[in-house]
Amino acid sequence: MENKENKLRIYFADNAEEKTTVEYFKGNEKFEVVGQSDDGSVAVKDIMSAEPDVVVMEVMLSNKDGFAVMEELKTMKGKMPKIFFVSHLSHGGFVAKAIQSGASYFMVKPISPENLERRILETFYNDSTAGESRQLDEKISNIFISIGIPAHIKGYQFLREAVKLAVEEPEIIGSITKKLYPTIAERFETSSSKVERGMRHAIEVAWNRGKIENINNIFGLKIYNRNEKPTNGELIALIADKMLMDV
Repeated sequence: MENKENKLRIYFADNAEEKTTVEYFKGNEKFEVVGQSDDGSVAVKDIMSAEPDVVVMEVMLSNKDGFAVMEELKTMKGKMPKIFFVSHLSHGGFVAKAIQSGASYFMVKPISPENLERRILETFYNDSTAGESRQLDEKISNIFISIGIPAHIKGYQFLREAVKLAVEEPEIIGSITKKLYPTIAERFETSSSKVERGMRHAIEVAWNRGKIENINNIFGLKIYNRNEKPTNGELIALIADKMLMDV
């Protein structure tokens, strides 16, 4: 459906608790809210009729869950909207399934409307690089899963964002505390110290799971052992270098 006012048309397949987020977008001149329902079956009909540009969707909906809704939307005759999953469910399996299904993003609640807006606008107005960004996300996620970093912990998200920043701006590795941590902290609305601790925790979890050999296999070098853990910066730099070499 043509957008005559150049606004992004947005539909919320989410529960009634998210009134603050919906109201935020209703009052935002960049968007037009075209509907809302927490019933998956209703959402499918509404979305196929309204043909929004973007759907913000919870995984757990009544009658049909978010994944079932997404599968039905793939049969749309018109252009399928971009899907942003937002959910309290943060298990790695849900995140991986969402991305593999073709979702643009998976955000773990609670989220701020401002952060959601930023993610949506980045996806739409950097669309020429969206495919490359998604491929990079998948490569990073595959490495994290392989070495034992679980997707449901905050450190996973912090590390993934850090690797992406290091790929885009390699020199940022030289300014971890002054630039990298604060940048990530701002994006996730937290503090630099929590970003640092979250990353450290993620690495500790991976090493405690004993999958060190996997990281050696990935990089083709026997660089770590059970008693030798990389610093946050070392792991970020190592994975970013791997991403750059694979381009």
